[in-house]
Amino acid sequence: METIIIIVFLAGYLAITLEHTIKIDKLIPALAMMAILWAIIALNHMQVFEVNTLLQELEPIGIDAILLHHLGKTAEILVFLLGAMTIVEIIDYFDGFATIKGYIRTRSKKKLLWLFCILAFILSAIIDNLTATIVLITILQKVINDRNTRLWFAGMIIIAANAGGAWSPIGDVTTTMLWIADKVSAGQLVIHVLIPSIVCMIVPTVIAGYNKAFQGQIEGQIINESPKSKYGSTMLYLGLGAIVFVPFFKTVTHLPPYVGMMLSLAVVATFAEIYSNKKFSITSIDNGAHQEEGHHSPVHHSLSKIELPSILFFLGILLAVAALESLGMLFHYAEGLREAIPNTDIVVMLFGVGSAVIDNVPLVAASMGMFGEAMDSPLWHFIAYSAGTGGSMLIIGSAAGVVAMGMEKIDFFWYFKNIAWLAMAGFVSGAVVFILLRDFVLHG
Repeated sequence: METIIIIVFLAGYLAITLEHTIKIDKLIPALAMMAILWAIIALNHMQVFEVNTLLQELEPIGIDAILLHHLGKTAEILVFLLGAMTIVEIIDYFDGFATIKGYIRTRSKKKLLWLFCILAFILSAIIDNLTATIVLITILQKVINDRNTRLWFAGMIIIAANAGGAWSPIGDVTTTMLWIADKVSAGQLVIHVLIPSIVCMIVPTVIAGYNKAFQGQIEGQIINESPKSKYGSTMLYLGLGAIVFVPFFKTVTHLPPYVGMMLSLAVVATFAEIYSNKKFSITSIDNGAHQEEGHHSPVHHSLSKIELPSILFFLGILLAVAALESLGMLFHYAEGLREAIPNTDIVVMLFGVGSAVIDNVPLVAASMGMFGEAMDSPLWHFIAYSAGTGGSMLIIGSAAGVVAMGMEKIDFFWYFKNIAWLAMAGFVSGAVVFILLRDFVLHG
């Protein structure tokens, strides 16, 4: 029966990986795989286990109890993501991200390269790498007219955004998963992964600076548009500040991160409603069209724009991996893997390379079921780094890459030929720095 379970999992995984080839959204195989796996377990009355991390052994448990346990852990991540997504959409409702375009005043391609990479690195650490990529490529399209030049910039934005997301507990879904599961703490994650992530961003950017695509000046004049709402910059800083507040809230209260995110959302939503009413009172005098717009709640509008397919995908994939974990399979695979490859660093770097080919969310979910190391073990910090930055090596290897591919119609093989080796150089450089810091500086 375990063979059938592995076949179902691999078939579902393959369908997720080949999403763009078979033209079926990855949430469909993820949900189907999850439901079928748990149905097989229930119908065959298979024994399920809970991993005792203290004793490093498996303890038998009922199927209802283990499902409720895993659903609770998954719901913590999903509710957290819903809150973060809503805050980002509220900022966008007030056109807050247009404020960032005001920082772009140079016409030098090399300076623009550094500016976009630094912005991607910082923004992705706060609003996650996917959203940061969307924001910056939207700005890029308004700044650079030549499509070929834009492709190079978009490729470098992907690398920088993924590097920026790896060191922040709110910068990437995988780091958020590790943080919520108490595998890493916010402070220790930053201390151990920030410098390797900076190296991962700087090395490719320095090398790319010598490429002819980043030489000279951009054509045309940079047009600075003012935000459509006068509250745009206020909502941008308020929203970003509210998201950054969440790790501090967790540190002080020791409550799960989604509680802090809901508080942040409530504060941002309150100001959004106040500013929306002010907009209504000013514009309602002009004409009826504006009056209807004023009645439109920014919070309701933002909630309607949330990407629910991603939420359902995470639900499916995390509960599917939980099925393998509950059967004790991941626990046994980890033991076999450690016997085959005693050097854990190589295993984690293989995870990073693997995340370029297949989704990093199930990879990290699997690693959480495979390894029982204590909170803030260097292993978890290295997994956060590898899974976050390794996906840059292929354009389909990260959410940032996939969205950039769609926005700029980037060809898979063009990226593989021109950007992949730069991403590889950054990934390996950062990994070497991480290992050196871990062995010789932070841990003596």
